[in-house]
Amino acid sequence: MDLREEIKRLKKDKNAIILAHYYQRPEIQDIADYVGDSLGLAQKAAETEADIIVFAGVHFMGETAKILNPSKTVILPDLEAGCSLAESCPPEAFSEFVKTHPNNTVITYVNCSAEVKALTDIVCTSSNALKIVESIPKDQPIIFAPDRNLGQYLINKTGRDMLLWDGSCVVHEAFSIEKLIKLHKAYPDYKIIAHPESETHILKTASYIGSTAGMINYVKTHPNEKFIVATEAGILHKMQQEMPQTELIPAPAKDDNTCACSECSFMKLNTMQKLYDCLLNESPQIDVAQDIREKALIPIQRMLELS
Repeated sequence: MDLREEIKRLKKDKNAIILAHYYQRPEIQDIADYVGDSLGLAQKAAETEADIIVFAGVHFMGETAKILNPSKTVILPDLEAGCSLAESCPPEAFSEFVKTHPNNTVITYVNCSAEVKALTDIVCTSSNALKIVESIPKDQPIIFAPDRNLGQYLINKTGRDMLLWDGSCVVHEAFSIEKLIKLHKAYPDYKIIAHPESETHILKTASYIGSTAGMINYVKTHPNEKFIVATEAGILHKMQQEMPQTELIPAPAKDDNTCACSECSFMKLNTMQKLYDCLLNESPQIDVAQDIREKALIPIQRMLELS
């Protein structure tokens, strides 16, 4: 069976759309109707007229699509595709944290569960986090969750004294500064570009810091340069498609027993076979309880309006 052709047939027959994140396997990115970062994917999910949304990403992304489209069927190729950052912020513990700081505006990064979004005043992504923080009056105290690295980056950029939740992404904390410096010494004409979920010492080495979409755009607008890329290695596929002549090297990870780069094992759980199966069976489906959905929708809509 030609999985690619069968997926295309099922998609047409069922009026489905496939949304994929930049960290997905190359073959999934290639068959998707839209490949993007969390902001772009949320925007596409909000505007789609498809009956079925196939979310080739991780669980919180499927939840966001369902929150925006309660009447549509949202399916994920593998329900085990979670997120270490989302898991670092349990809703019960975060609820208690918020209650102890009742005067703070709560900004949460989109990489969190629907329950955490329901406790939030406004959601952000790495693409718009700076804009979101700067939209809050300077005298208003802020809680930023769940990513401490992105939060610290925003503090450094804005000077805001934000209260940070102590969460992180294992992929973006996996980069080795020692190996990165050694690599850069070997390739001194390569510029380092990094995602703001990375640790501060990694960001200090970067010529450019931005979201996945921002990093791709940066590479496109600097066609004669070479890059060491400090984010999940799946992004290199789209970068190379957009700029085939540009030389790219993934930033090295601390543990390179299986891969010299940093990969998200959750993102890589989705396969073409699982994509076909979920579209064929319209399962597994993402569902969000109505009370959680209604509360979580408000901060997501606020983000989309500001974006």
